Amino acid sequence: MAQANAGIVWARKSDFQPLSLVKAISFYYPFLRRNTIMLLTRGLTSDFDSVCALYARVTSAMHEKGIAQWNWGMYPNADQIHKSIDAGTLYVVREGNTVVAAVTLDSTFEPAYDAVNWLFGGKPGTFHRLCIAPEKQRQGLGRGMMGEMLAILRSQGCTALRCDTLVNNSAALTLYQKIGMRIAGHIRYSSLPDLRFAALEMRLTNDCPLLPLKMHPAFRGGKLTPWGGEKLRTVYGKDIREVPTGESLEVSCIPGLESTDDAGVKLPDLIAAYGEAFAGEYAKKPFPLLLKLIDAAEPLSVQVHPNDDYAARVENGKLGKTEAWLILDAPEGSQLVYGIKPGTTLDTLRAACEQGAAVEPLLRRVTVHPGDVCFIPAGCVHAIGAGIMLYEIQQSSDITYRFYDWDRVDKNGNRRELHLQKALDVTDLTFSLDPIPAPNKPVARVLDEKYFTLDLVNVQGEAVLPAVTAFGLLTALDDDLTVRFAGGQLTLRKGESAYIPHAAPVLTLHGKGRAALSMPR
Repeated sequence: MAQANAGIVWARKSDFQPLSLVKAISFYYPFLRRNTIMLLTRGLTSDFDSVCALYARVTSAMHEKGIAQWNWGMYPNADQIHKSIDAGTLYVVREGNTVVAAVTLDSTFEPAYDAVNWLFGGKPGTFHRLCIAPEKQRQGLGRGMMGEMLAILRSQGCTALRCDTLVNNSAALTLYQKIGMRIAGHIRYSSLPDLRFAALEMRLTNDCPLLPLKMHPAFRGGKLTPWGGEKLRTVYGKDIREVPTGESLEVSCIPGLESTDDAGVKLPDLIAAYGEAFAGEYAKKPFPLLLKLIDAAEPLSVQVHPNDDYAARVENGKLGKTEAWLILDAPEGSQLVYGIKPGTTLDTLRAACEQGAAVEPLLRRVTVHPGDVCFIPAGCVHAIGAGIMLYEIQQSSDITYRFYDWDRVDKNGNRRELHLQKALDVTDLTFSLDPIPAPNKPVARVLDEKYFTLDLVNVQGEAVLPAVTAFGLLTALDDDLTVRFAGGQLTLRKGESAYIPHAAPVLTLHGKGRAALSMPR
């Protein structure tokens, strides 16, 4: 466990880069010019007694402040100090013959770290048992040590730093976050079951690979999706807050409906923080895609979406909406509305819509089965049928124009708003595609369109994922699947999705079941 003391002053995030000895002294250690004290050096056998005394004093001071993560003799203990000295991983700061600060630097991690969804991979390093004598705190020593610790880990080939600290250790959290560390999640130790620890990380090198991040969805339900049900909870274990809920926005940058990582950080903030390595060219462009799981207990309204030009002109610069559906579940004989019947004119369609149910005979219906894929470009009139669950990849847009809502009314007798003129403006009467049957291949690219690609992966033990372009969106469809990469793995439960950064390493899927991988074109 990596620990720190309270009350340490911090430098700017940009200051924590490898420094020469002269620069380290001049910037990090104004304290050194006022005191006879050495720089961070390896601990010696002769330091053992002084180091043990330091940890005992610091533990006592922490308890006085209500920080109970250390108990000298249990953790930390003399055996750990002895082993760190023997391994050459203990570093100390001395004042005369007295050790006033100590830390262990290495690349060994507690098993609890395996449960954290880390973003930064490669060769991570860590530090353990960082402590500073109480009388030496608040003098710049802590920030100086951190600067040298990062430089030492870089010199050892580490690409990332990982550590943890008790959630109420505000001084340590401040220290780590000031130098640019992110909270990746939270862990508990079996030896301290009542305590919760924040797990933190940061990049140490520009070529540090970025690992897949599990996304936590936002939901649309209630009055926004009156056609929805509760299968997002009963089938996929989603934590929906109301019934009906029709949409799980698995990977989303839609304002107010953003997906988040394990620590609750929103996807747009992750993109802003980690730039091109995280999102490729979309680090400086609007995020292009939105991934949903949809539960249609009842038919959706008959609707259509605009293209980019119309949306930019009429909807205040928003993106248009081209999308695709992968049918996950459908009762026998299930149908979709998938276009308008051939020969229908715009005037005929308008007149029928104005009469309500008269539009139904003009709708082109197709029968679908689980595994089918339907490409729905902007302008295609469409509606999901009752009982269907599907995966939807689309442009990052929330613009929908409704033609017809089956003459439904809510409990107050109100009908849903329709958008007839806008819908007619953007409708493509020539659309005539058919559903694409489920592929019978281990890895199949079923769509390669203007805005996105869609690969279906049938995992029967192991499958190598296609390399992502700017980024990738991965969803486990049928069962739990494990994503493996150098140095770690991430398990996706059925229905869970992960964001794959631009700088991801080679990824393999393990288990049995299907996965969907979408990428921007």
